[in-house]
Amino acid sequence: MTEQTYCDRLVQDTPFLTSLGRLSEQQVDRIILQLNRYYPQILSNKDAEKFRNPKVSLRVRLCDLLGHLQRSGERDCQEFYRALYIHAQPLHSCLPSRHALRKTCGLPDLPRPGRRPGAPHLLLPSRWVLPGQASASPPHALGLSPARWTEACT
Repeated sequence: MTEQTYCDRLVQDTPFLTSLGRLSEQQVDRIILQLNRYYPQILSNKDAEKFRNPKVSLRVRLCDLLGHLQRSGERDCQEFYRALYIHAQPLHSCLPSRHALRKTCGLPDLPRPGRRPGAPHLLLPSRWVLPGQASASPPHALGLSPARWTEACT
């Protein structure tokens, strides 16, 4: 099976990214500014101004930006994903292409002991341990509680 390119992933993720409320105006602006400042060959000043124009709806600007990146090539799409990870990490982890990558890598939602099928995964930071294991700093000592745990997107 051929590996999915960043451009392929962007085509797959565009409907998800452009759906209402996924990305805020500030997140889109930060992504555009990062691509413009660090990679002016990806987004020129003129392009950045066009994609940040507040007179045009956010959805239209985002669609235009994603189309521009798809036409620009693989490296530009890869840098978009890097900027998306930096500025919208929770959204990045929920992308449809990431779910597809997990499945092609053999990481489907496998049943686990004590877990109902279809129940969301519970992500624990690596410094946390399971009951019965030694811990240098228990979660409550760090000011963390079970209510602050996050569930993965399923």
